[in-house]
Amino acid sequence: MKRSGSSRLESVDFHAIGISSDSENNPFRITQRQLDQAAEILKLDPSIHELLRWPLRELHVTLPVKMDDGTVKIFHGFRVQYNDARGPTKGGIRFHLEETIDDVRALAAWMTWKCALVDIPLGGGKGGIICDPRSMSQGELERLSRAYIRQVGRIIGLEQDVPAPDVNTNAQIMAWMIDELAFMRGVNEFGAITGKPLALGGSAGRDDATGRGVSLVVREAAKLLNLDLKGARMVVQGYGNVGSHSAVLLAEMGCKLIGAADESGAYYNPEGINARDLQQYVRKNNGLMKGFPGLGKSIAPEALFEIPCEVLVPAALQNQITKLNAPRIQAKILAEGANGPTTPDADPILYERGIYVIPDFLCNAGGVTVSYFEMVQNAYNFYWDLETIHHSLELKMVAAFHSVDEMAKKFKVHNRLAAYLVAVNRVAEAMKLRGWA
Repeated sequence: MKRSGSSRLESVDFHAIGISSDSENNPFRITQRQLDQAAEILKLDPSIHELLRWPLRELHVTLPVKMDDGTVKIFHGFRVQYNDARGPTKGGIRFHLEETIDDVRALAAWMTWKCALVDIPLGGGKGGIICDPRSMSQGELERLSRAYIRQVGRIIGLEQDVPAPDVNTNAQIMAWMIDELAFMRGVNEFGAITGKPLALGGSAGRDDATGRGVSLVVREAAKLLNLDLKGARMVVQGYGNVGSHSAVLLAEMGCKLIGAADESGAYYNPEGINARDLQQYVRKNNGLMKGFPGLGKSIAPEALFEIPCEVLVPAALQNQITKLNAPRIQAKILAEGANGPTTPDADPILYERGIYVIPDFLCNAGGVTVSYFEMVQNAYNFYWDLETIHHSLELKMVAAFHSVDEMAKKFKVHNRLAAYLVAVNRVAEAMKLRGWA
């Protein structure tokens, strides 16, 4: 029995099930279409396929928070537990003014595939709060963080669902959250939240884990393509944690940063931009690169992707590479540091043009991998040194990279579809063994 993914989507009343938009760029619909393609190739059992198209559980919360001026402001948040067939769900919490439930659903789905792809015994989850953290004081952020845990704390834990930092959240916010959870339960369960400060059971190597993972898979791709990274030109969109660490670590491998962009602007300098100095400047300049000497000339943001280079790292927002600009990209390797930067209709174009795409849930899996290591260390109350973390991360990332490359060659498909084939097959196997279908 074959089920058409497109016809199935057309038959669903999206508003009735809480999907806010049936737009082609709706991130959750994108994840469903990508899954449908993999399911058809894998000849997935229809019931497993249908179950994998939806989150198993999601919680919507309303959060009253007292602001510094004495008023009470109401915030809305979410926690989605997408699939736990392979183990407790795992995924970050983001604070963003434009957060939606469909964003969180999509990110939780990608976390499911990401954990399966790097072969760690976890499922996928994600959380978010609709807010503008840059307009809030530290006291307001703390009260918001604690309010969120008071609502979602009942469904998280080391053996249930383990949050972590994501967009606009950090180790300090995780510290407030784990403290609130400890107060609620009367016990310290440090493994219930990862990305914590080292003093509260955090892991060495967590800060640059995602960027380090990006650099490792770029290195492996360069080997396959016989591309020498020494002197290779690099362009990075987004210079936050992921983008900046990717740039710094790739620069250590010999790459030259010639283009960079963030919300303050896009810049091009063919002579090279010092990646580490720029990272330090951004940290001291409210997260923005504007004003850094040596950025070169200012260019239109959309022109960044058209700069000739060997390595392009989109590490900012979703839906940045589309069928409109994919024909103009001049990179040899496209390493997706962000979640969902490439739309489905751009993938075939990039594939036909011979651009080697390292898909997001492979490329940026370093963060969740080291978060898993943090969970293991918390469970044993025994902590690893930085060398052990780096070595273990490299083993996971390299193995995942080659599993995707082998699947792409076997089925003659682009790398994103190959990554889905690897991940979906692993999750489906766990579901069958548990008797879910």
